[in-house]
Amino acid sequence: MATELTKAMVGLDEDKVYEIVDQLIAAGSNPGDIIAQCNEGMVDIGKLFEKNEYYLSELIMAGEIFKNIMSKLEPMLIGNDQASQTMKGTVVMGTVKDDIHDIGKDIVVSMLKGTGFEVVDLGVDVPPEKFVQAVKETGAKIVGVSCLLNFTFPEIKKVVDELTAAGLRDQVKVMIGGAPINEDVRVYAAADFYGKDAASAVSICKQVYQ
Repeated sequence: MATELTKAMVGLDEDKVYEIVDQLIAAGSNPGDIIAQCNEGMVDIGKLFEKNEYYLSELIMAGEIFKNIMSKLEPMLIGNDQASQTMKGTVVMGTVKDDIHDIGKDIVVSMLKGTGFEVVDLGVDVPPEKFVQAVKETGAKIVGVSCLLNFTFPEIKKVVDELTAAGLRDQVKVMIGGAPINEDVRVYAAADFYGKDAASAVSICKQVYQ
């Protein structure tokens, strides 16, 4: 059942969302629970976008709201998770070549940092070679590839192919995500994981680095 926070998130009622989050923080609520409620709202917003009931402007606004919430929660996440005092591992993140959307990527980056990962954020419109170079430089065990445009699916596959050509494929797991991504795309691109939302992306990274 949707919570008051989730409903406010879906309704993009920015003031109400922040008011509820501040109340929950003051009441000592678990930051993970707050994120879960917001994430549920983001999932619903994604569904509205798929049905053309919400548009890119709403997605951008939702992403900004979520990022602002994460900025409030990050200090709590670090304090709440003793393991995060020691860096869990390095994750390379980027939006695939020919795609300049960064909302979902930025939310995942914020959540990963908040739970103790070092994140190398390559930004948007990232060519495959840049992902490969980042892995070589950092020794990261995970590459996260984001996209919002389905015509960029071949570019995701190119990232995997370039990692293979560089002899790095056995050393790194490739995680993909974004509104149009599903398990079929994961299979097509030969990626290791499909993160359906930011929370699952964090779980995947924890699993790889455990």
